[in-house]
Amino acid sequence: MSGESLLIIIVVGIVAGWLAGQIVQGTGFGIVGDLVIGILGAFIGGWLMPRLGIHLGAGLVAAIVNATIGALLLLLVVRLVRRSGGGWRSGWGGRWGRGW
Repeated sequence: MSGESLLIIIVVGIVAGWLAGQIVQGTGFGIVGDLVIGILGAFIGGWLMPRLGIHLGAGLVAAIVNATIGALLLLLVVRLVRRSGGGWRSGWGGRWGRGW
């Protein structure tokens, strides 16, 4: 991988993570978190979109849109996990752990 490819991946990740953070309010993770969310979103979007029959084309804008859609899905899942009380442990302990 060349330095130019790595730079493009980082730029796409930052932009996609930032856009997703702006769309899904209350989930700001800072620049490093946005980068991670954007890169993970790019993998999710790159895997999911073709399976749904959606092809955005090639280029930087298509990569950013694809990564943003994946990052949005990832942030929505993170928000659902946070809202449910932080995961499995608190959910199971809260329901089944009392009174036994």
